[in-house]
Amino acid sequence: MSSRGRFDPAILYQAALAYYVDNATQAEIADALGVSRPTVSRLLSEARAAGIVTIEVREPTVERDAELAGRLATALGLRKVYVTPTVGRRDIGAILAPGVGRAIDDAGLVPGDGLLVSSGVTVYEVVGHPLPPAPGVLVAPTVGGQLESEGPYQTNEIARRLAMKLNGRPVLLYAPALPSAELYRSLLGDPHIQEVLGLWKTAKAALLGVGAPPLTRTIMPSTFQGNPHWLRSAVGDINARPYDVHGTPLDLETNDRLIAMRLEELREVPHAIAVAVGRNKIGSIIAAARAGFFNHLVTDTDTATALEAAATTDR
Repeated sequence: MSSRGRFDPAILYQAALAYYVDNATQAEIADALGVSRPTVSRLLSEARAAGIVTIEVREPTVERDAELAGRLATALGLRKVYVTPTVGRRDIGAILAPGVGRAIDDAGLVPGDGLLVSSGVTVYEVVGHPLPPAPGVLVAPTVGGQLESEGPYQTNEIARRLAMKLNGRPVLLYAPALPSAELYRSLLGDPHIQEVLGLWKTAKAALLGVGAPPLTRTIMPSTFQGNPHWLRSAVGDINARPYDVHGTPLDLETNDRLIAMRLEELREVPHAIAVAVGRNKIGSIIAAARAGFFNHLVTDTDTATALEAAATTDR
């Protein structure tokens, strides 16, 4: 040690170099320097205190995720992708809400603008978390849901929760997703229904859940109940409207009375934001993106990585 009671800087440097650069263990360093293991620990501590070793702690995925987002947007033909870090088994909503917030901010909504929101587990989870304010925005469902038993398909509740987060105003859809033919005709004449249908045509943005293949799911909207033959050919759905692997909407006999925005109409929404995670949704996301049902995507690192691999392989 030096006369000041500290170790010689050369010894500090040797210990730090071996430990931090060469990945030597403290036991190996002790043998090489002829000191005890506790002394090696003190050497490393003093090397940090003396500035010989500096440790930088930073978010490891931010820059990498930004690059991944850019590549994925190109691969899927989207305007922008927002990638949030995958962190253990945290709540999906907490993981994705920051990305959804950025996407809504980027839409540049002003009071009176329409923001549509669909059903789905992921959307349901996201709207339970803080989002940046968008005062005066009109929030409306893209699909009926009054008779649904599962929370993720109660679209009025989702719209209300989202409006509260944004400090906006909910414009609710008082209708089931699939009414009888007689009720359907009656509902179309209701002024409240007409207000929502009007927003479907003029909305500046939409927040859309992308459903996994129906046969892989544990909960689904009531319109999917039973086991119709088309469930086997559906790769995913948006607004309770299923589509196949090519992004072609499935031609169902119930389509004409389903109170839900048509998939083709989503192409007219300037800022259509899909929010989806999970490797079981890779095919669902790719098909919908390439069909133009959304132009922005919020997902996590794991899903984005798998999407990029799949999208570049099947070109």
